[in-house]
Amino acid sequence: MDFPEGFDNLVISPYEFTKDLSFPPVEKIKILDTTLRDGEQCPGVAFTPEQKLSIAESLDEIGVHIIDLGFPAASESEQKAFELILNARRNGAISKSTELMLTARAKKEDIDHVLKVLIENAAHPSDVTFFVFTAGSDLHIKYKIGKTLLKREGKSESDWHETSMEFYRDANIKMLVETIEILKSRGAEKIEAGCAEDGSRSDVDYLVELSKAAIDAGATRIAFADTVGVLTPQSTAFYFSKLREGIGDVPLVAHCHNDYDLATVNTITALTHGANIATCTVNGIGERAGNAALHSLMGALHALYGITLPGFKYEKLNALSRLVENYSGIPLSVNQPVVGRNVFTHESGIHAAGITIDPRIYGHCKPETFGGSSRFIFGKHSGRHAVKFVLEKNIDAFQKHDISLDDDLVHRVVKMVKAIREKNQEEKSSQTIIARYYKVMDMLGINEDRLVELALLIGQKRGY
Repeated sequence: MDFPEGFDNLVISPYEFTKDLSFPPVEKIKILDTTLRDGEQCPGVAFTPEQKLSIAESLDEIGVHIIDLGFPAASESEQKAFELILNARRNGAISKSTELMLTARAKKEDIDHVLKVLIENAAHPSDVTFFVFTAGSDLHIKYKIGKTLLKREGKSESDWHETSMEFYRDANIKMLVETIEILKSRGAEKIEAGCAEDGSRSDVDYLVELSKAAIDAGATRIAFADTVGVLTPQSTAFYFSKLREGIGDVPLVAHCHNDYDLATVNTITALTHGANIATCTVNGIGERAGNAALHSLMGALHALYGITLPGFKYEKLNALSRLVENYSGIPLSVNQPVVGRNVFTHESGIHAAGITIDPRIYGHCKPETFGGSSRFIFGKHSGRHAVKFVLEKNIDAFQKHDISLDDDLVHRVVKMVKAIREKNQEEKSSQTIIARYYKVMDMLGINEDRLVELALLIGQKRGY
């Protein structure tokens, strides 16, 4: 409804408490979506090339600035997806201003593979952004890629444990710098350097050193990854402030994981401490607990911080979430912020009564802001007011059958609704639904027991 006093005069706005935070200018904040790479690393998710094209077109339409396409040389399917998306940008289905980003480890063979795919698609390295990354924490540098670094420097793997950490750190910088230099020599103009994987458990002074070396070699922006999701708002502020101080005005990317349900707030904190590019996935899908969710980040920035990005179509968030939900096979939690099925749904009689007056009585934004709509579900906690409201919306159906919509009918309906809900609970309907859900989830991928069965079957056929 239209409040005579004005909605903003009836409530204290969240902006009152966030307006003094130091965000970059809105025109400089960019959204980097990695649904097609990190999102697809969610167990059980495997998009077809055509689905990747559809998602990419929807991301472009909603206003995402950078789309991470992953490693196009990983399989024929990945190459096909890249071909379809590249052609879509050529024919105008995806905006020329939207960056397409390709991923590679800081290894010459990875770069060669990616460049080969570009050549096969009559594309030039300047047509895309390259994301090259290496390790950042001492744990990853020595015990994940340490043997690779030893080999590059002509040392024996037998020296793995005894070799000093200083050697590994220096060799890691050298490897990243050489990779960037190769890309520059072959025509790449936009290079995002991942400095580095497992950044949130790294020595910040080393990260600054690694980042500066990457920039000197030709990197055009730096990415910081909370690879295992251990950032807190406090550590996020520490790392990003130090990185911003160390690298100057070079664009800085925040890539947060959601292992402890802090990815959204950590990303927002990063934006207030030096980052200007936020990494997300649709529905937050990704490895383990997933990534910062596009809908959570954009919803919170808009509704709580007063940050509205130019050209971003907030009203399409709901439809985009449903698209990726269907393609991924990963159901969206009903209580997800902004786009969850229950976020604008009410059962409680007290809440429902308020919602019939105006959705903002029990919700800060109108559902339509994010492409949603208010609705009621009826059960144990339902009251007469909401039941009567819905029945009156459908008065034509009752008049058609000459049924009087009076208080007695409303009372009987309320009583029946509560009885049905209690009967369902007694019959353990909820347990059946949950069991069915997890059974279907297991079917999306191949679990360990099924993997052993397949190996035995193959072995028997080959006569092992």
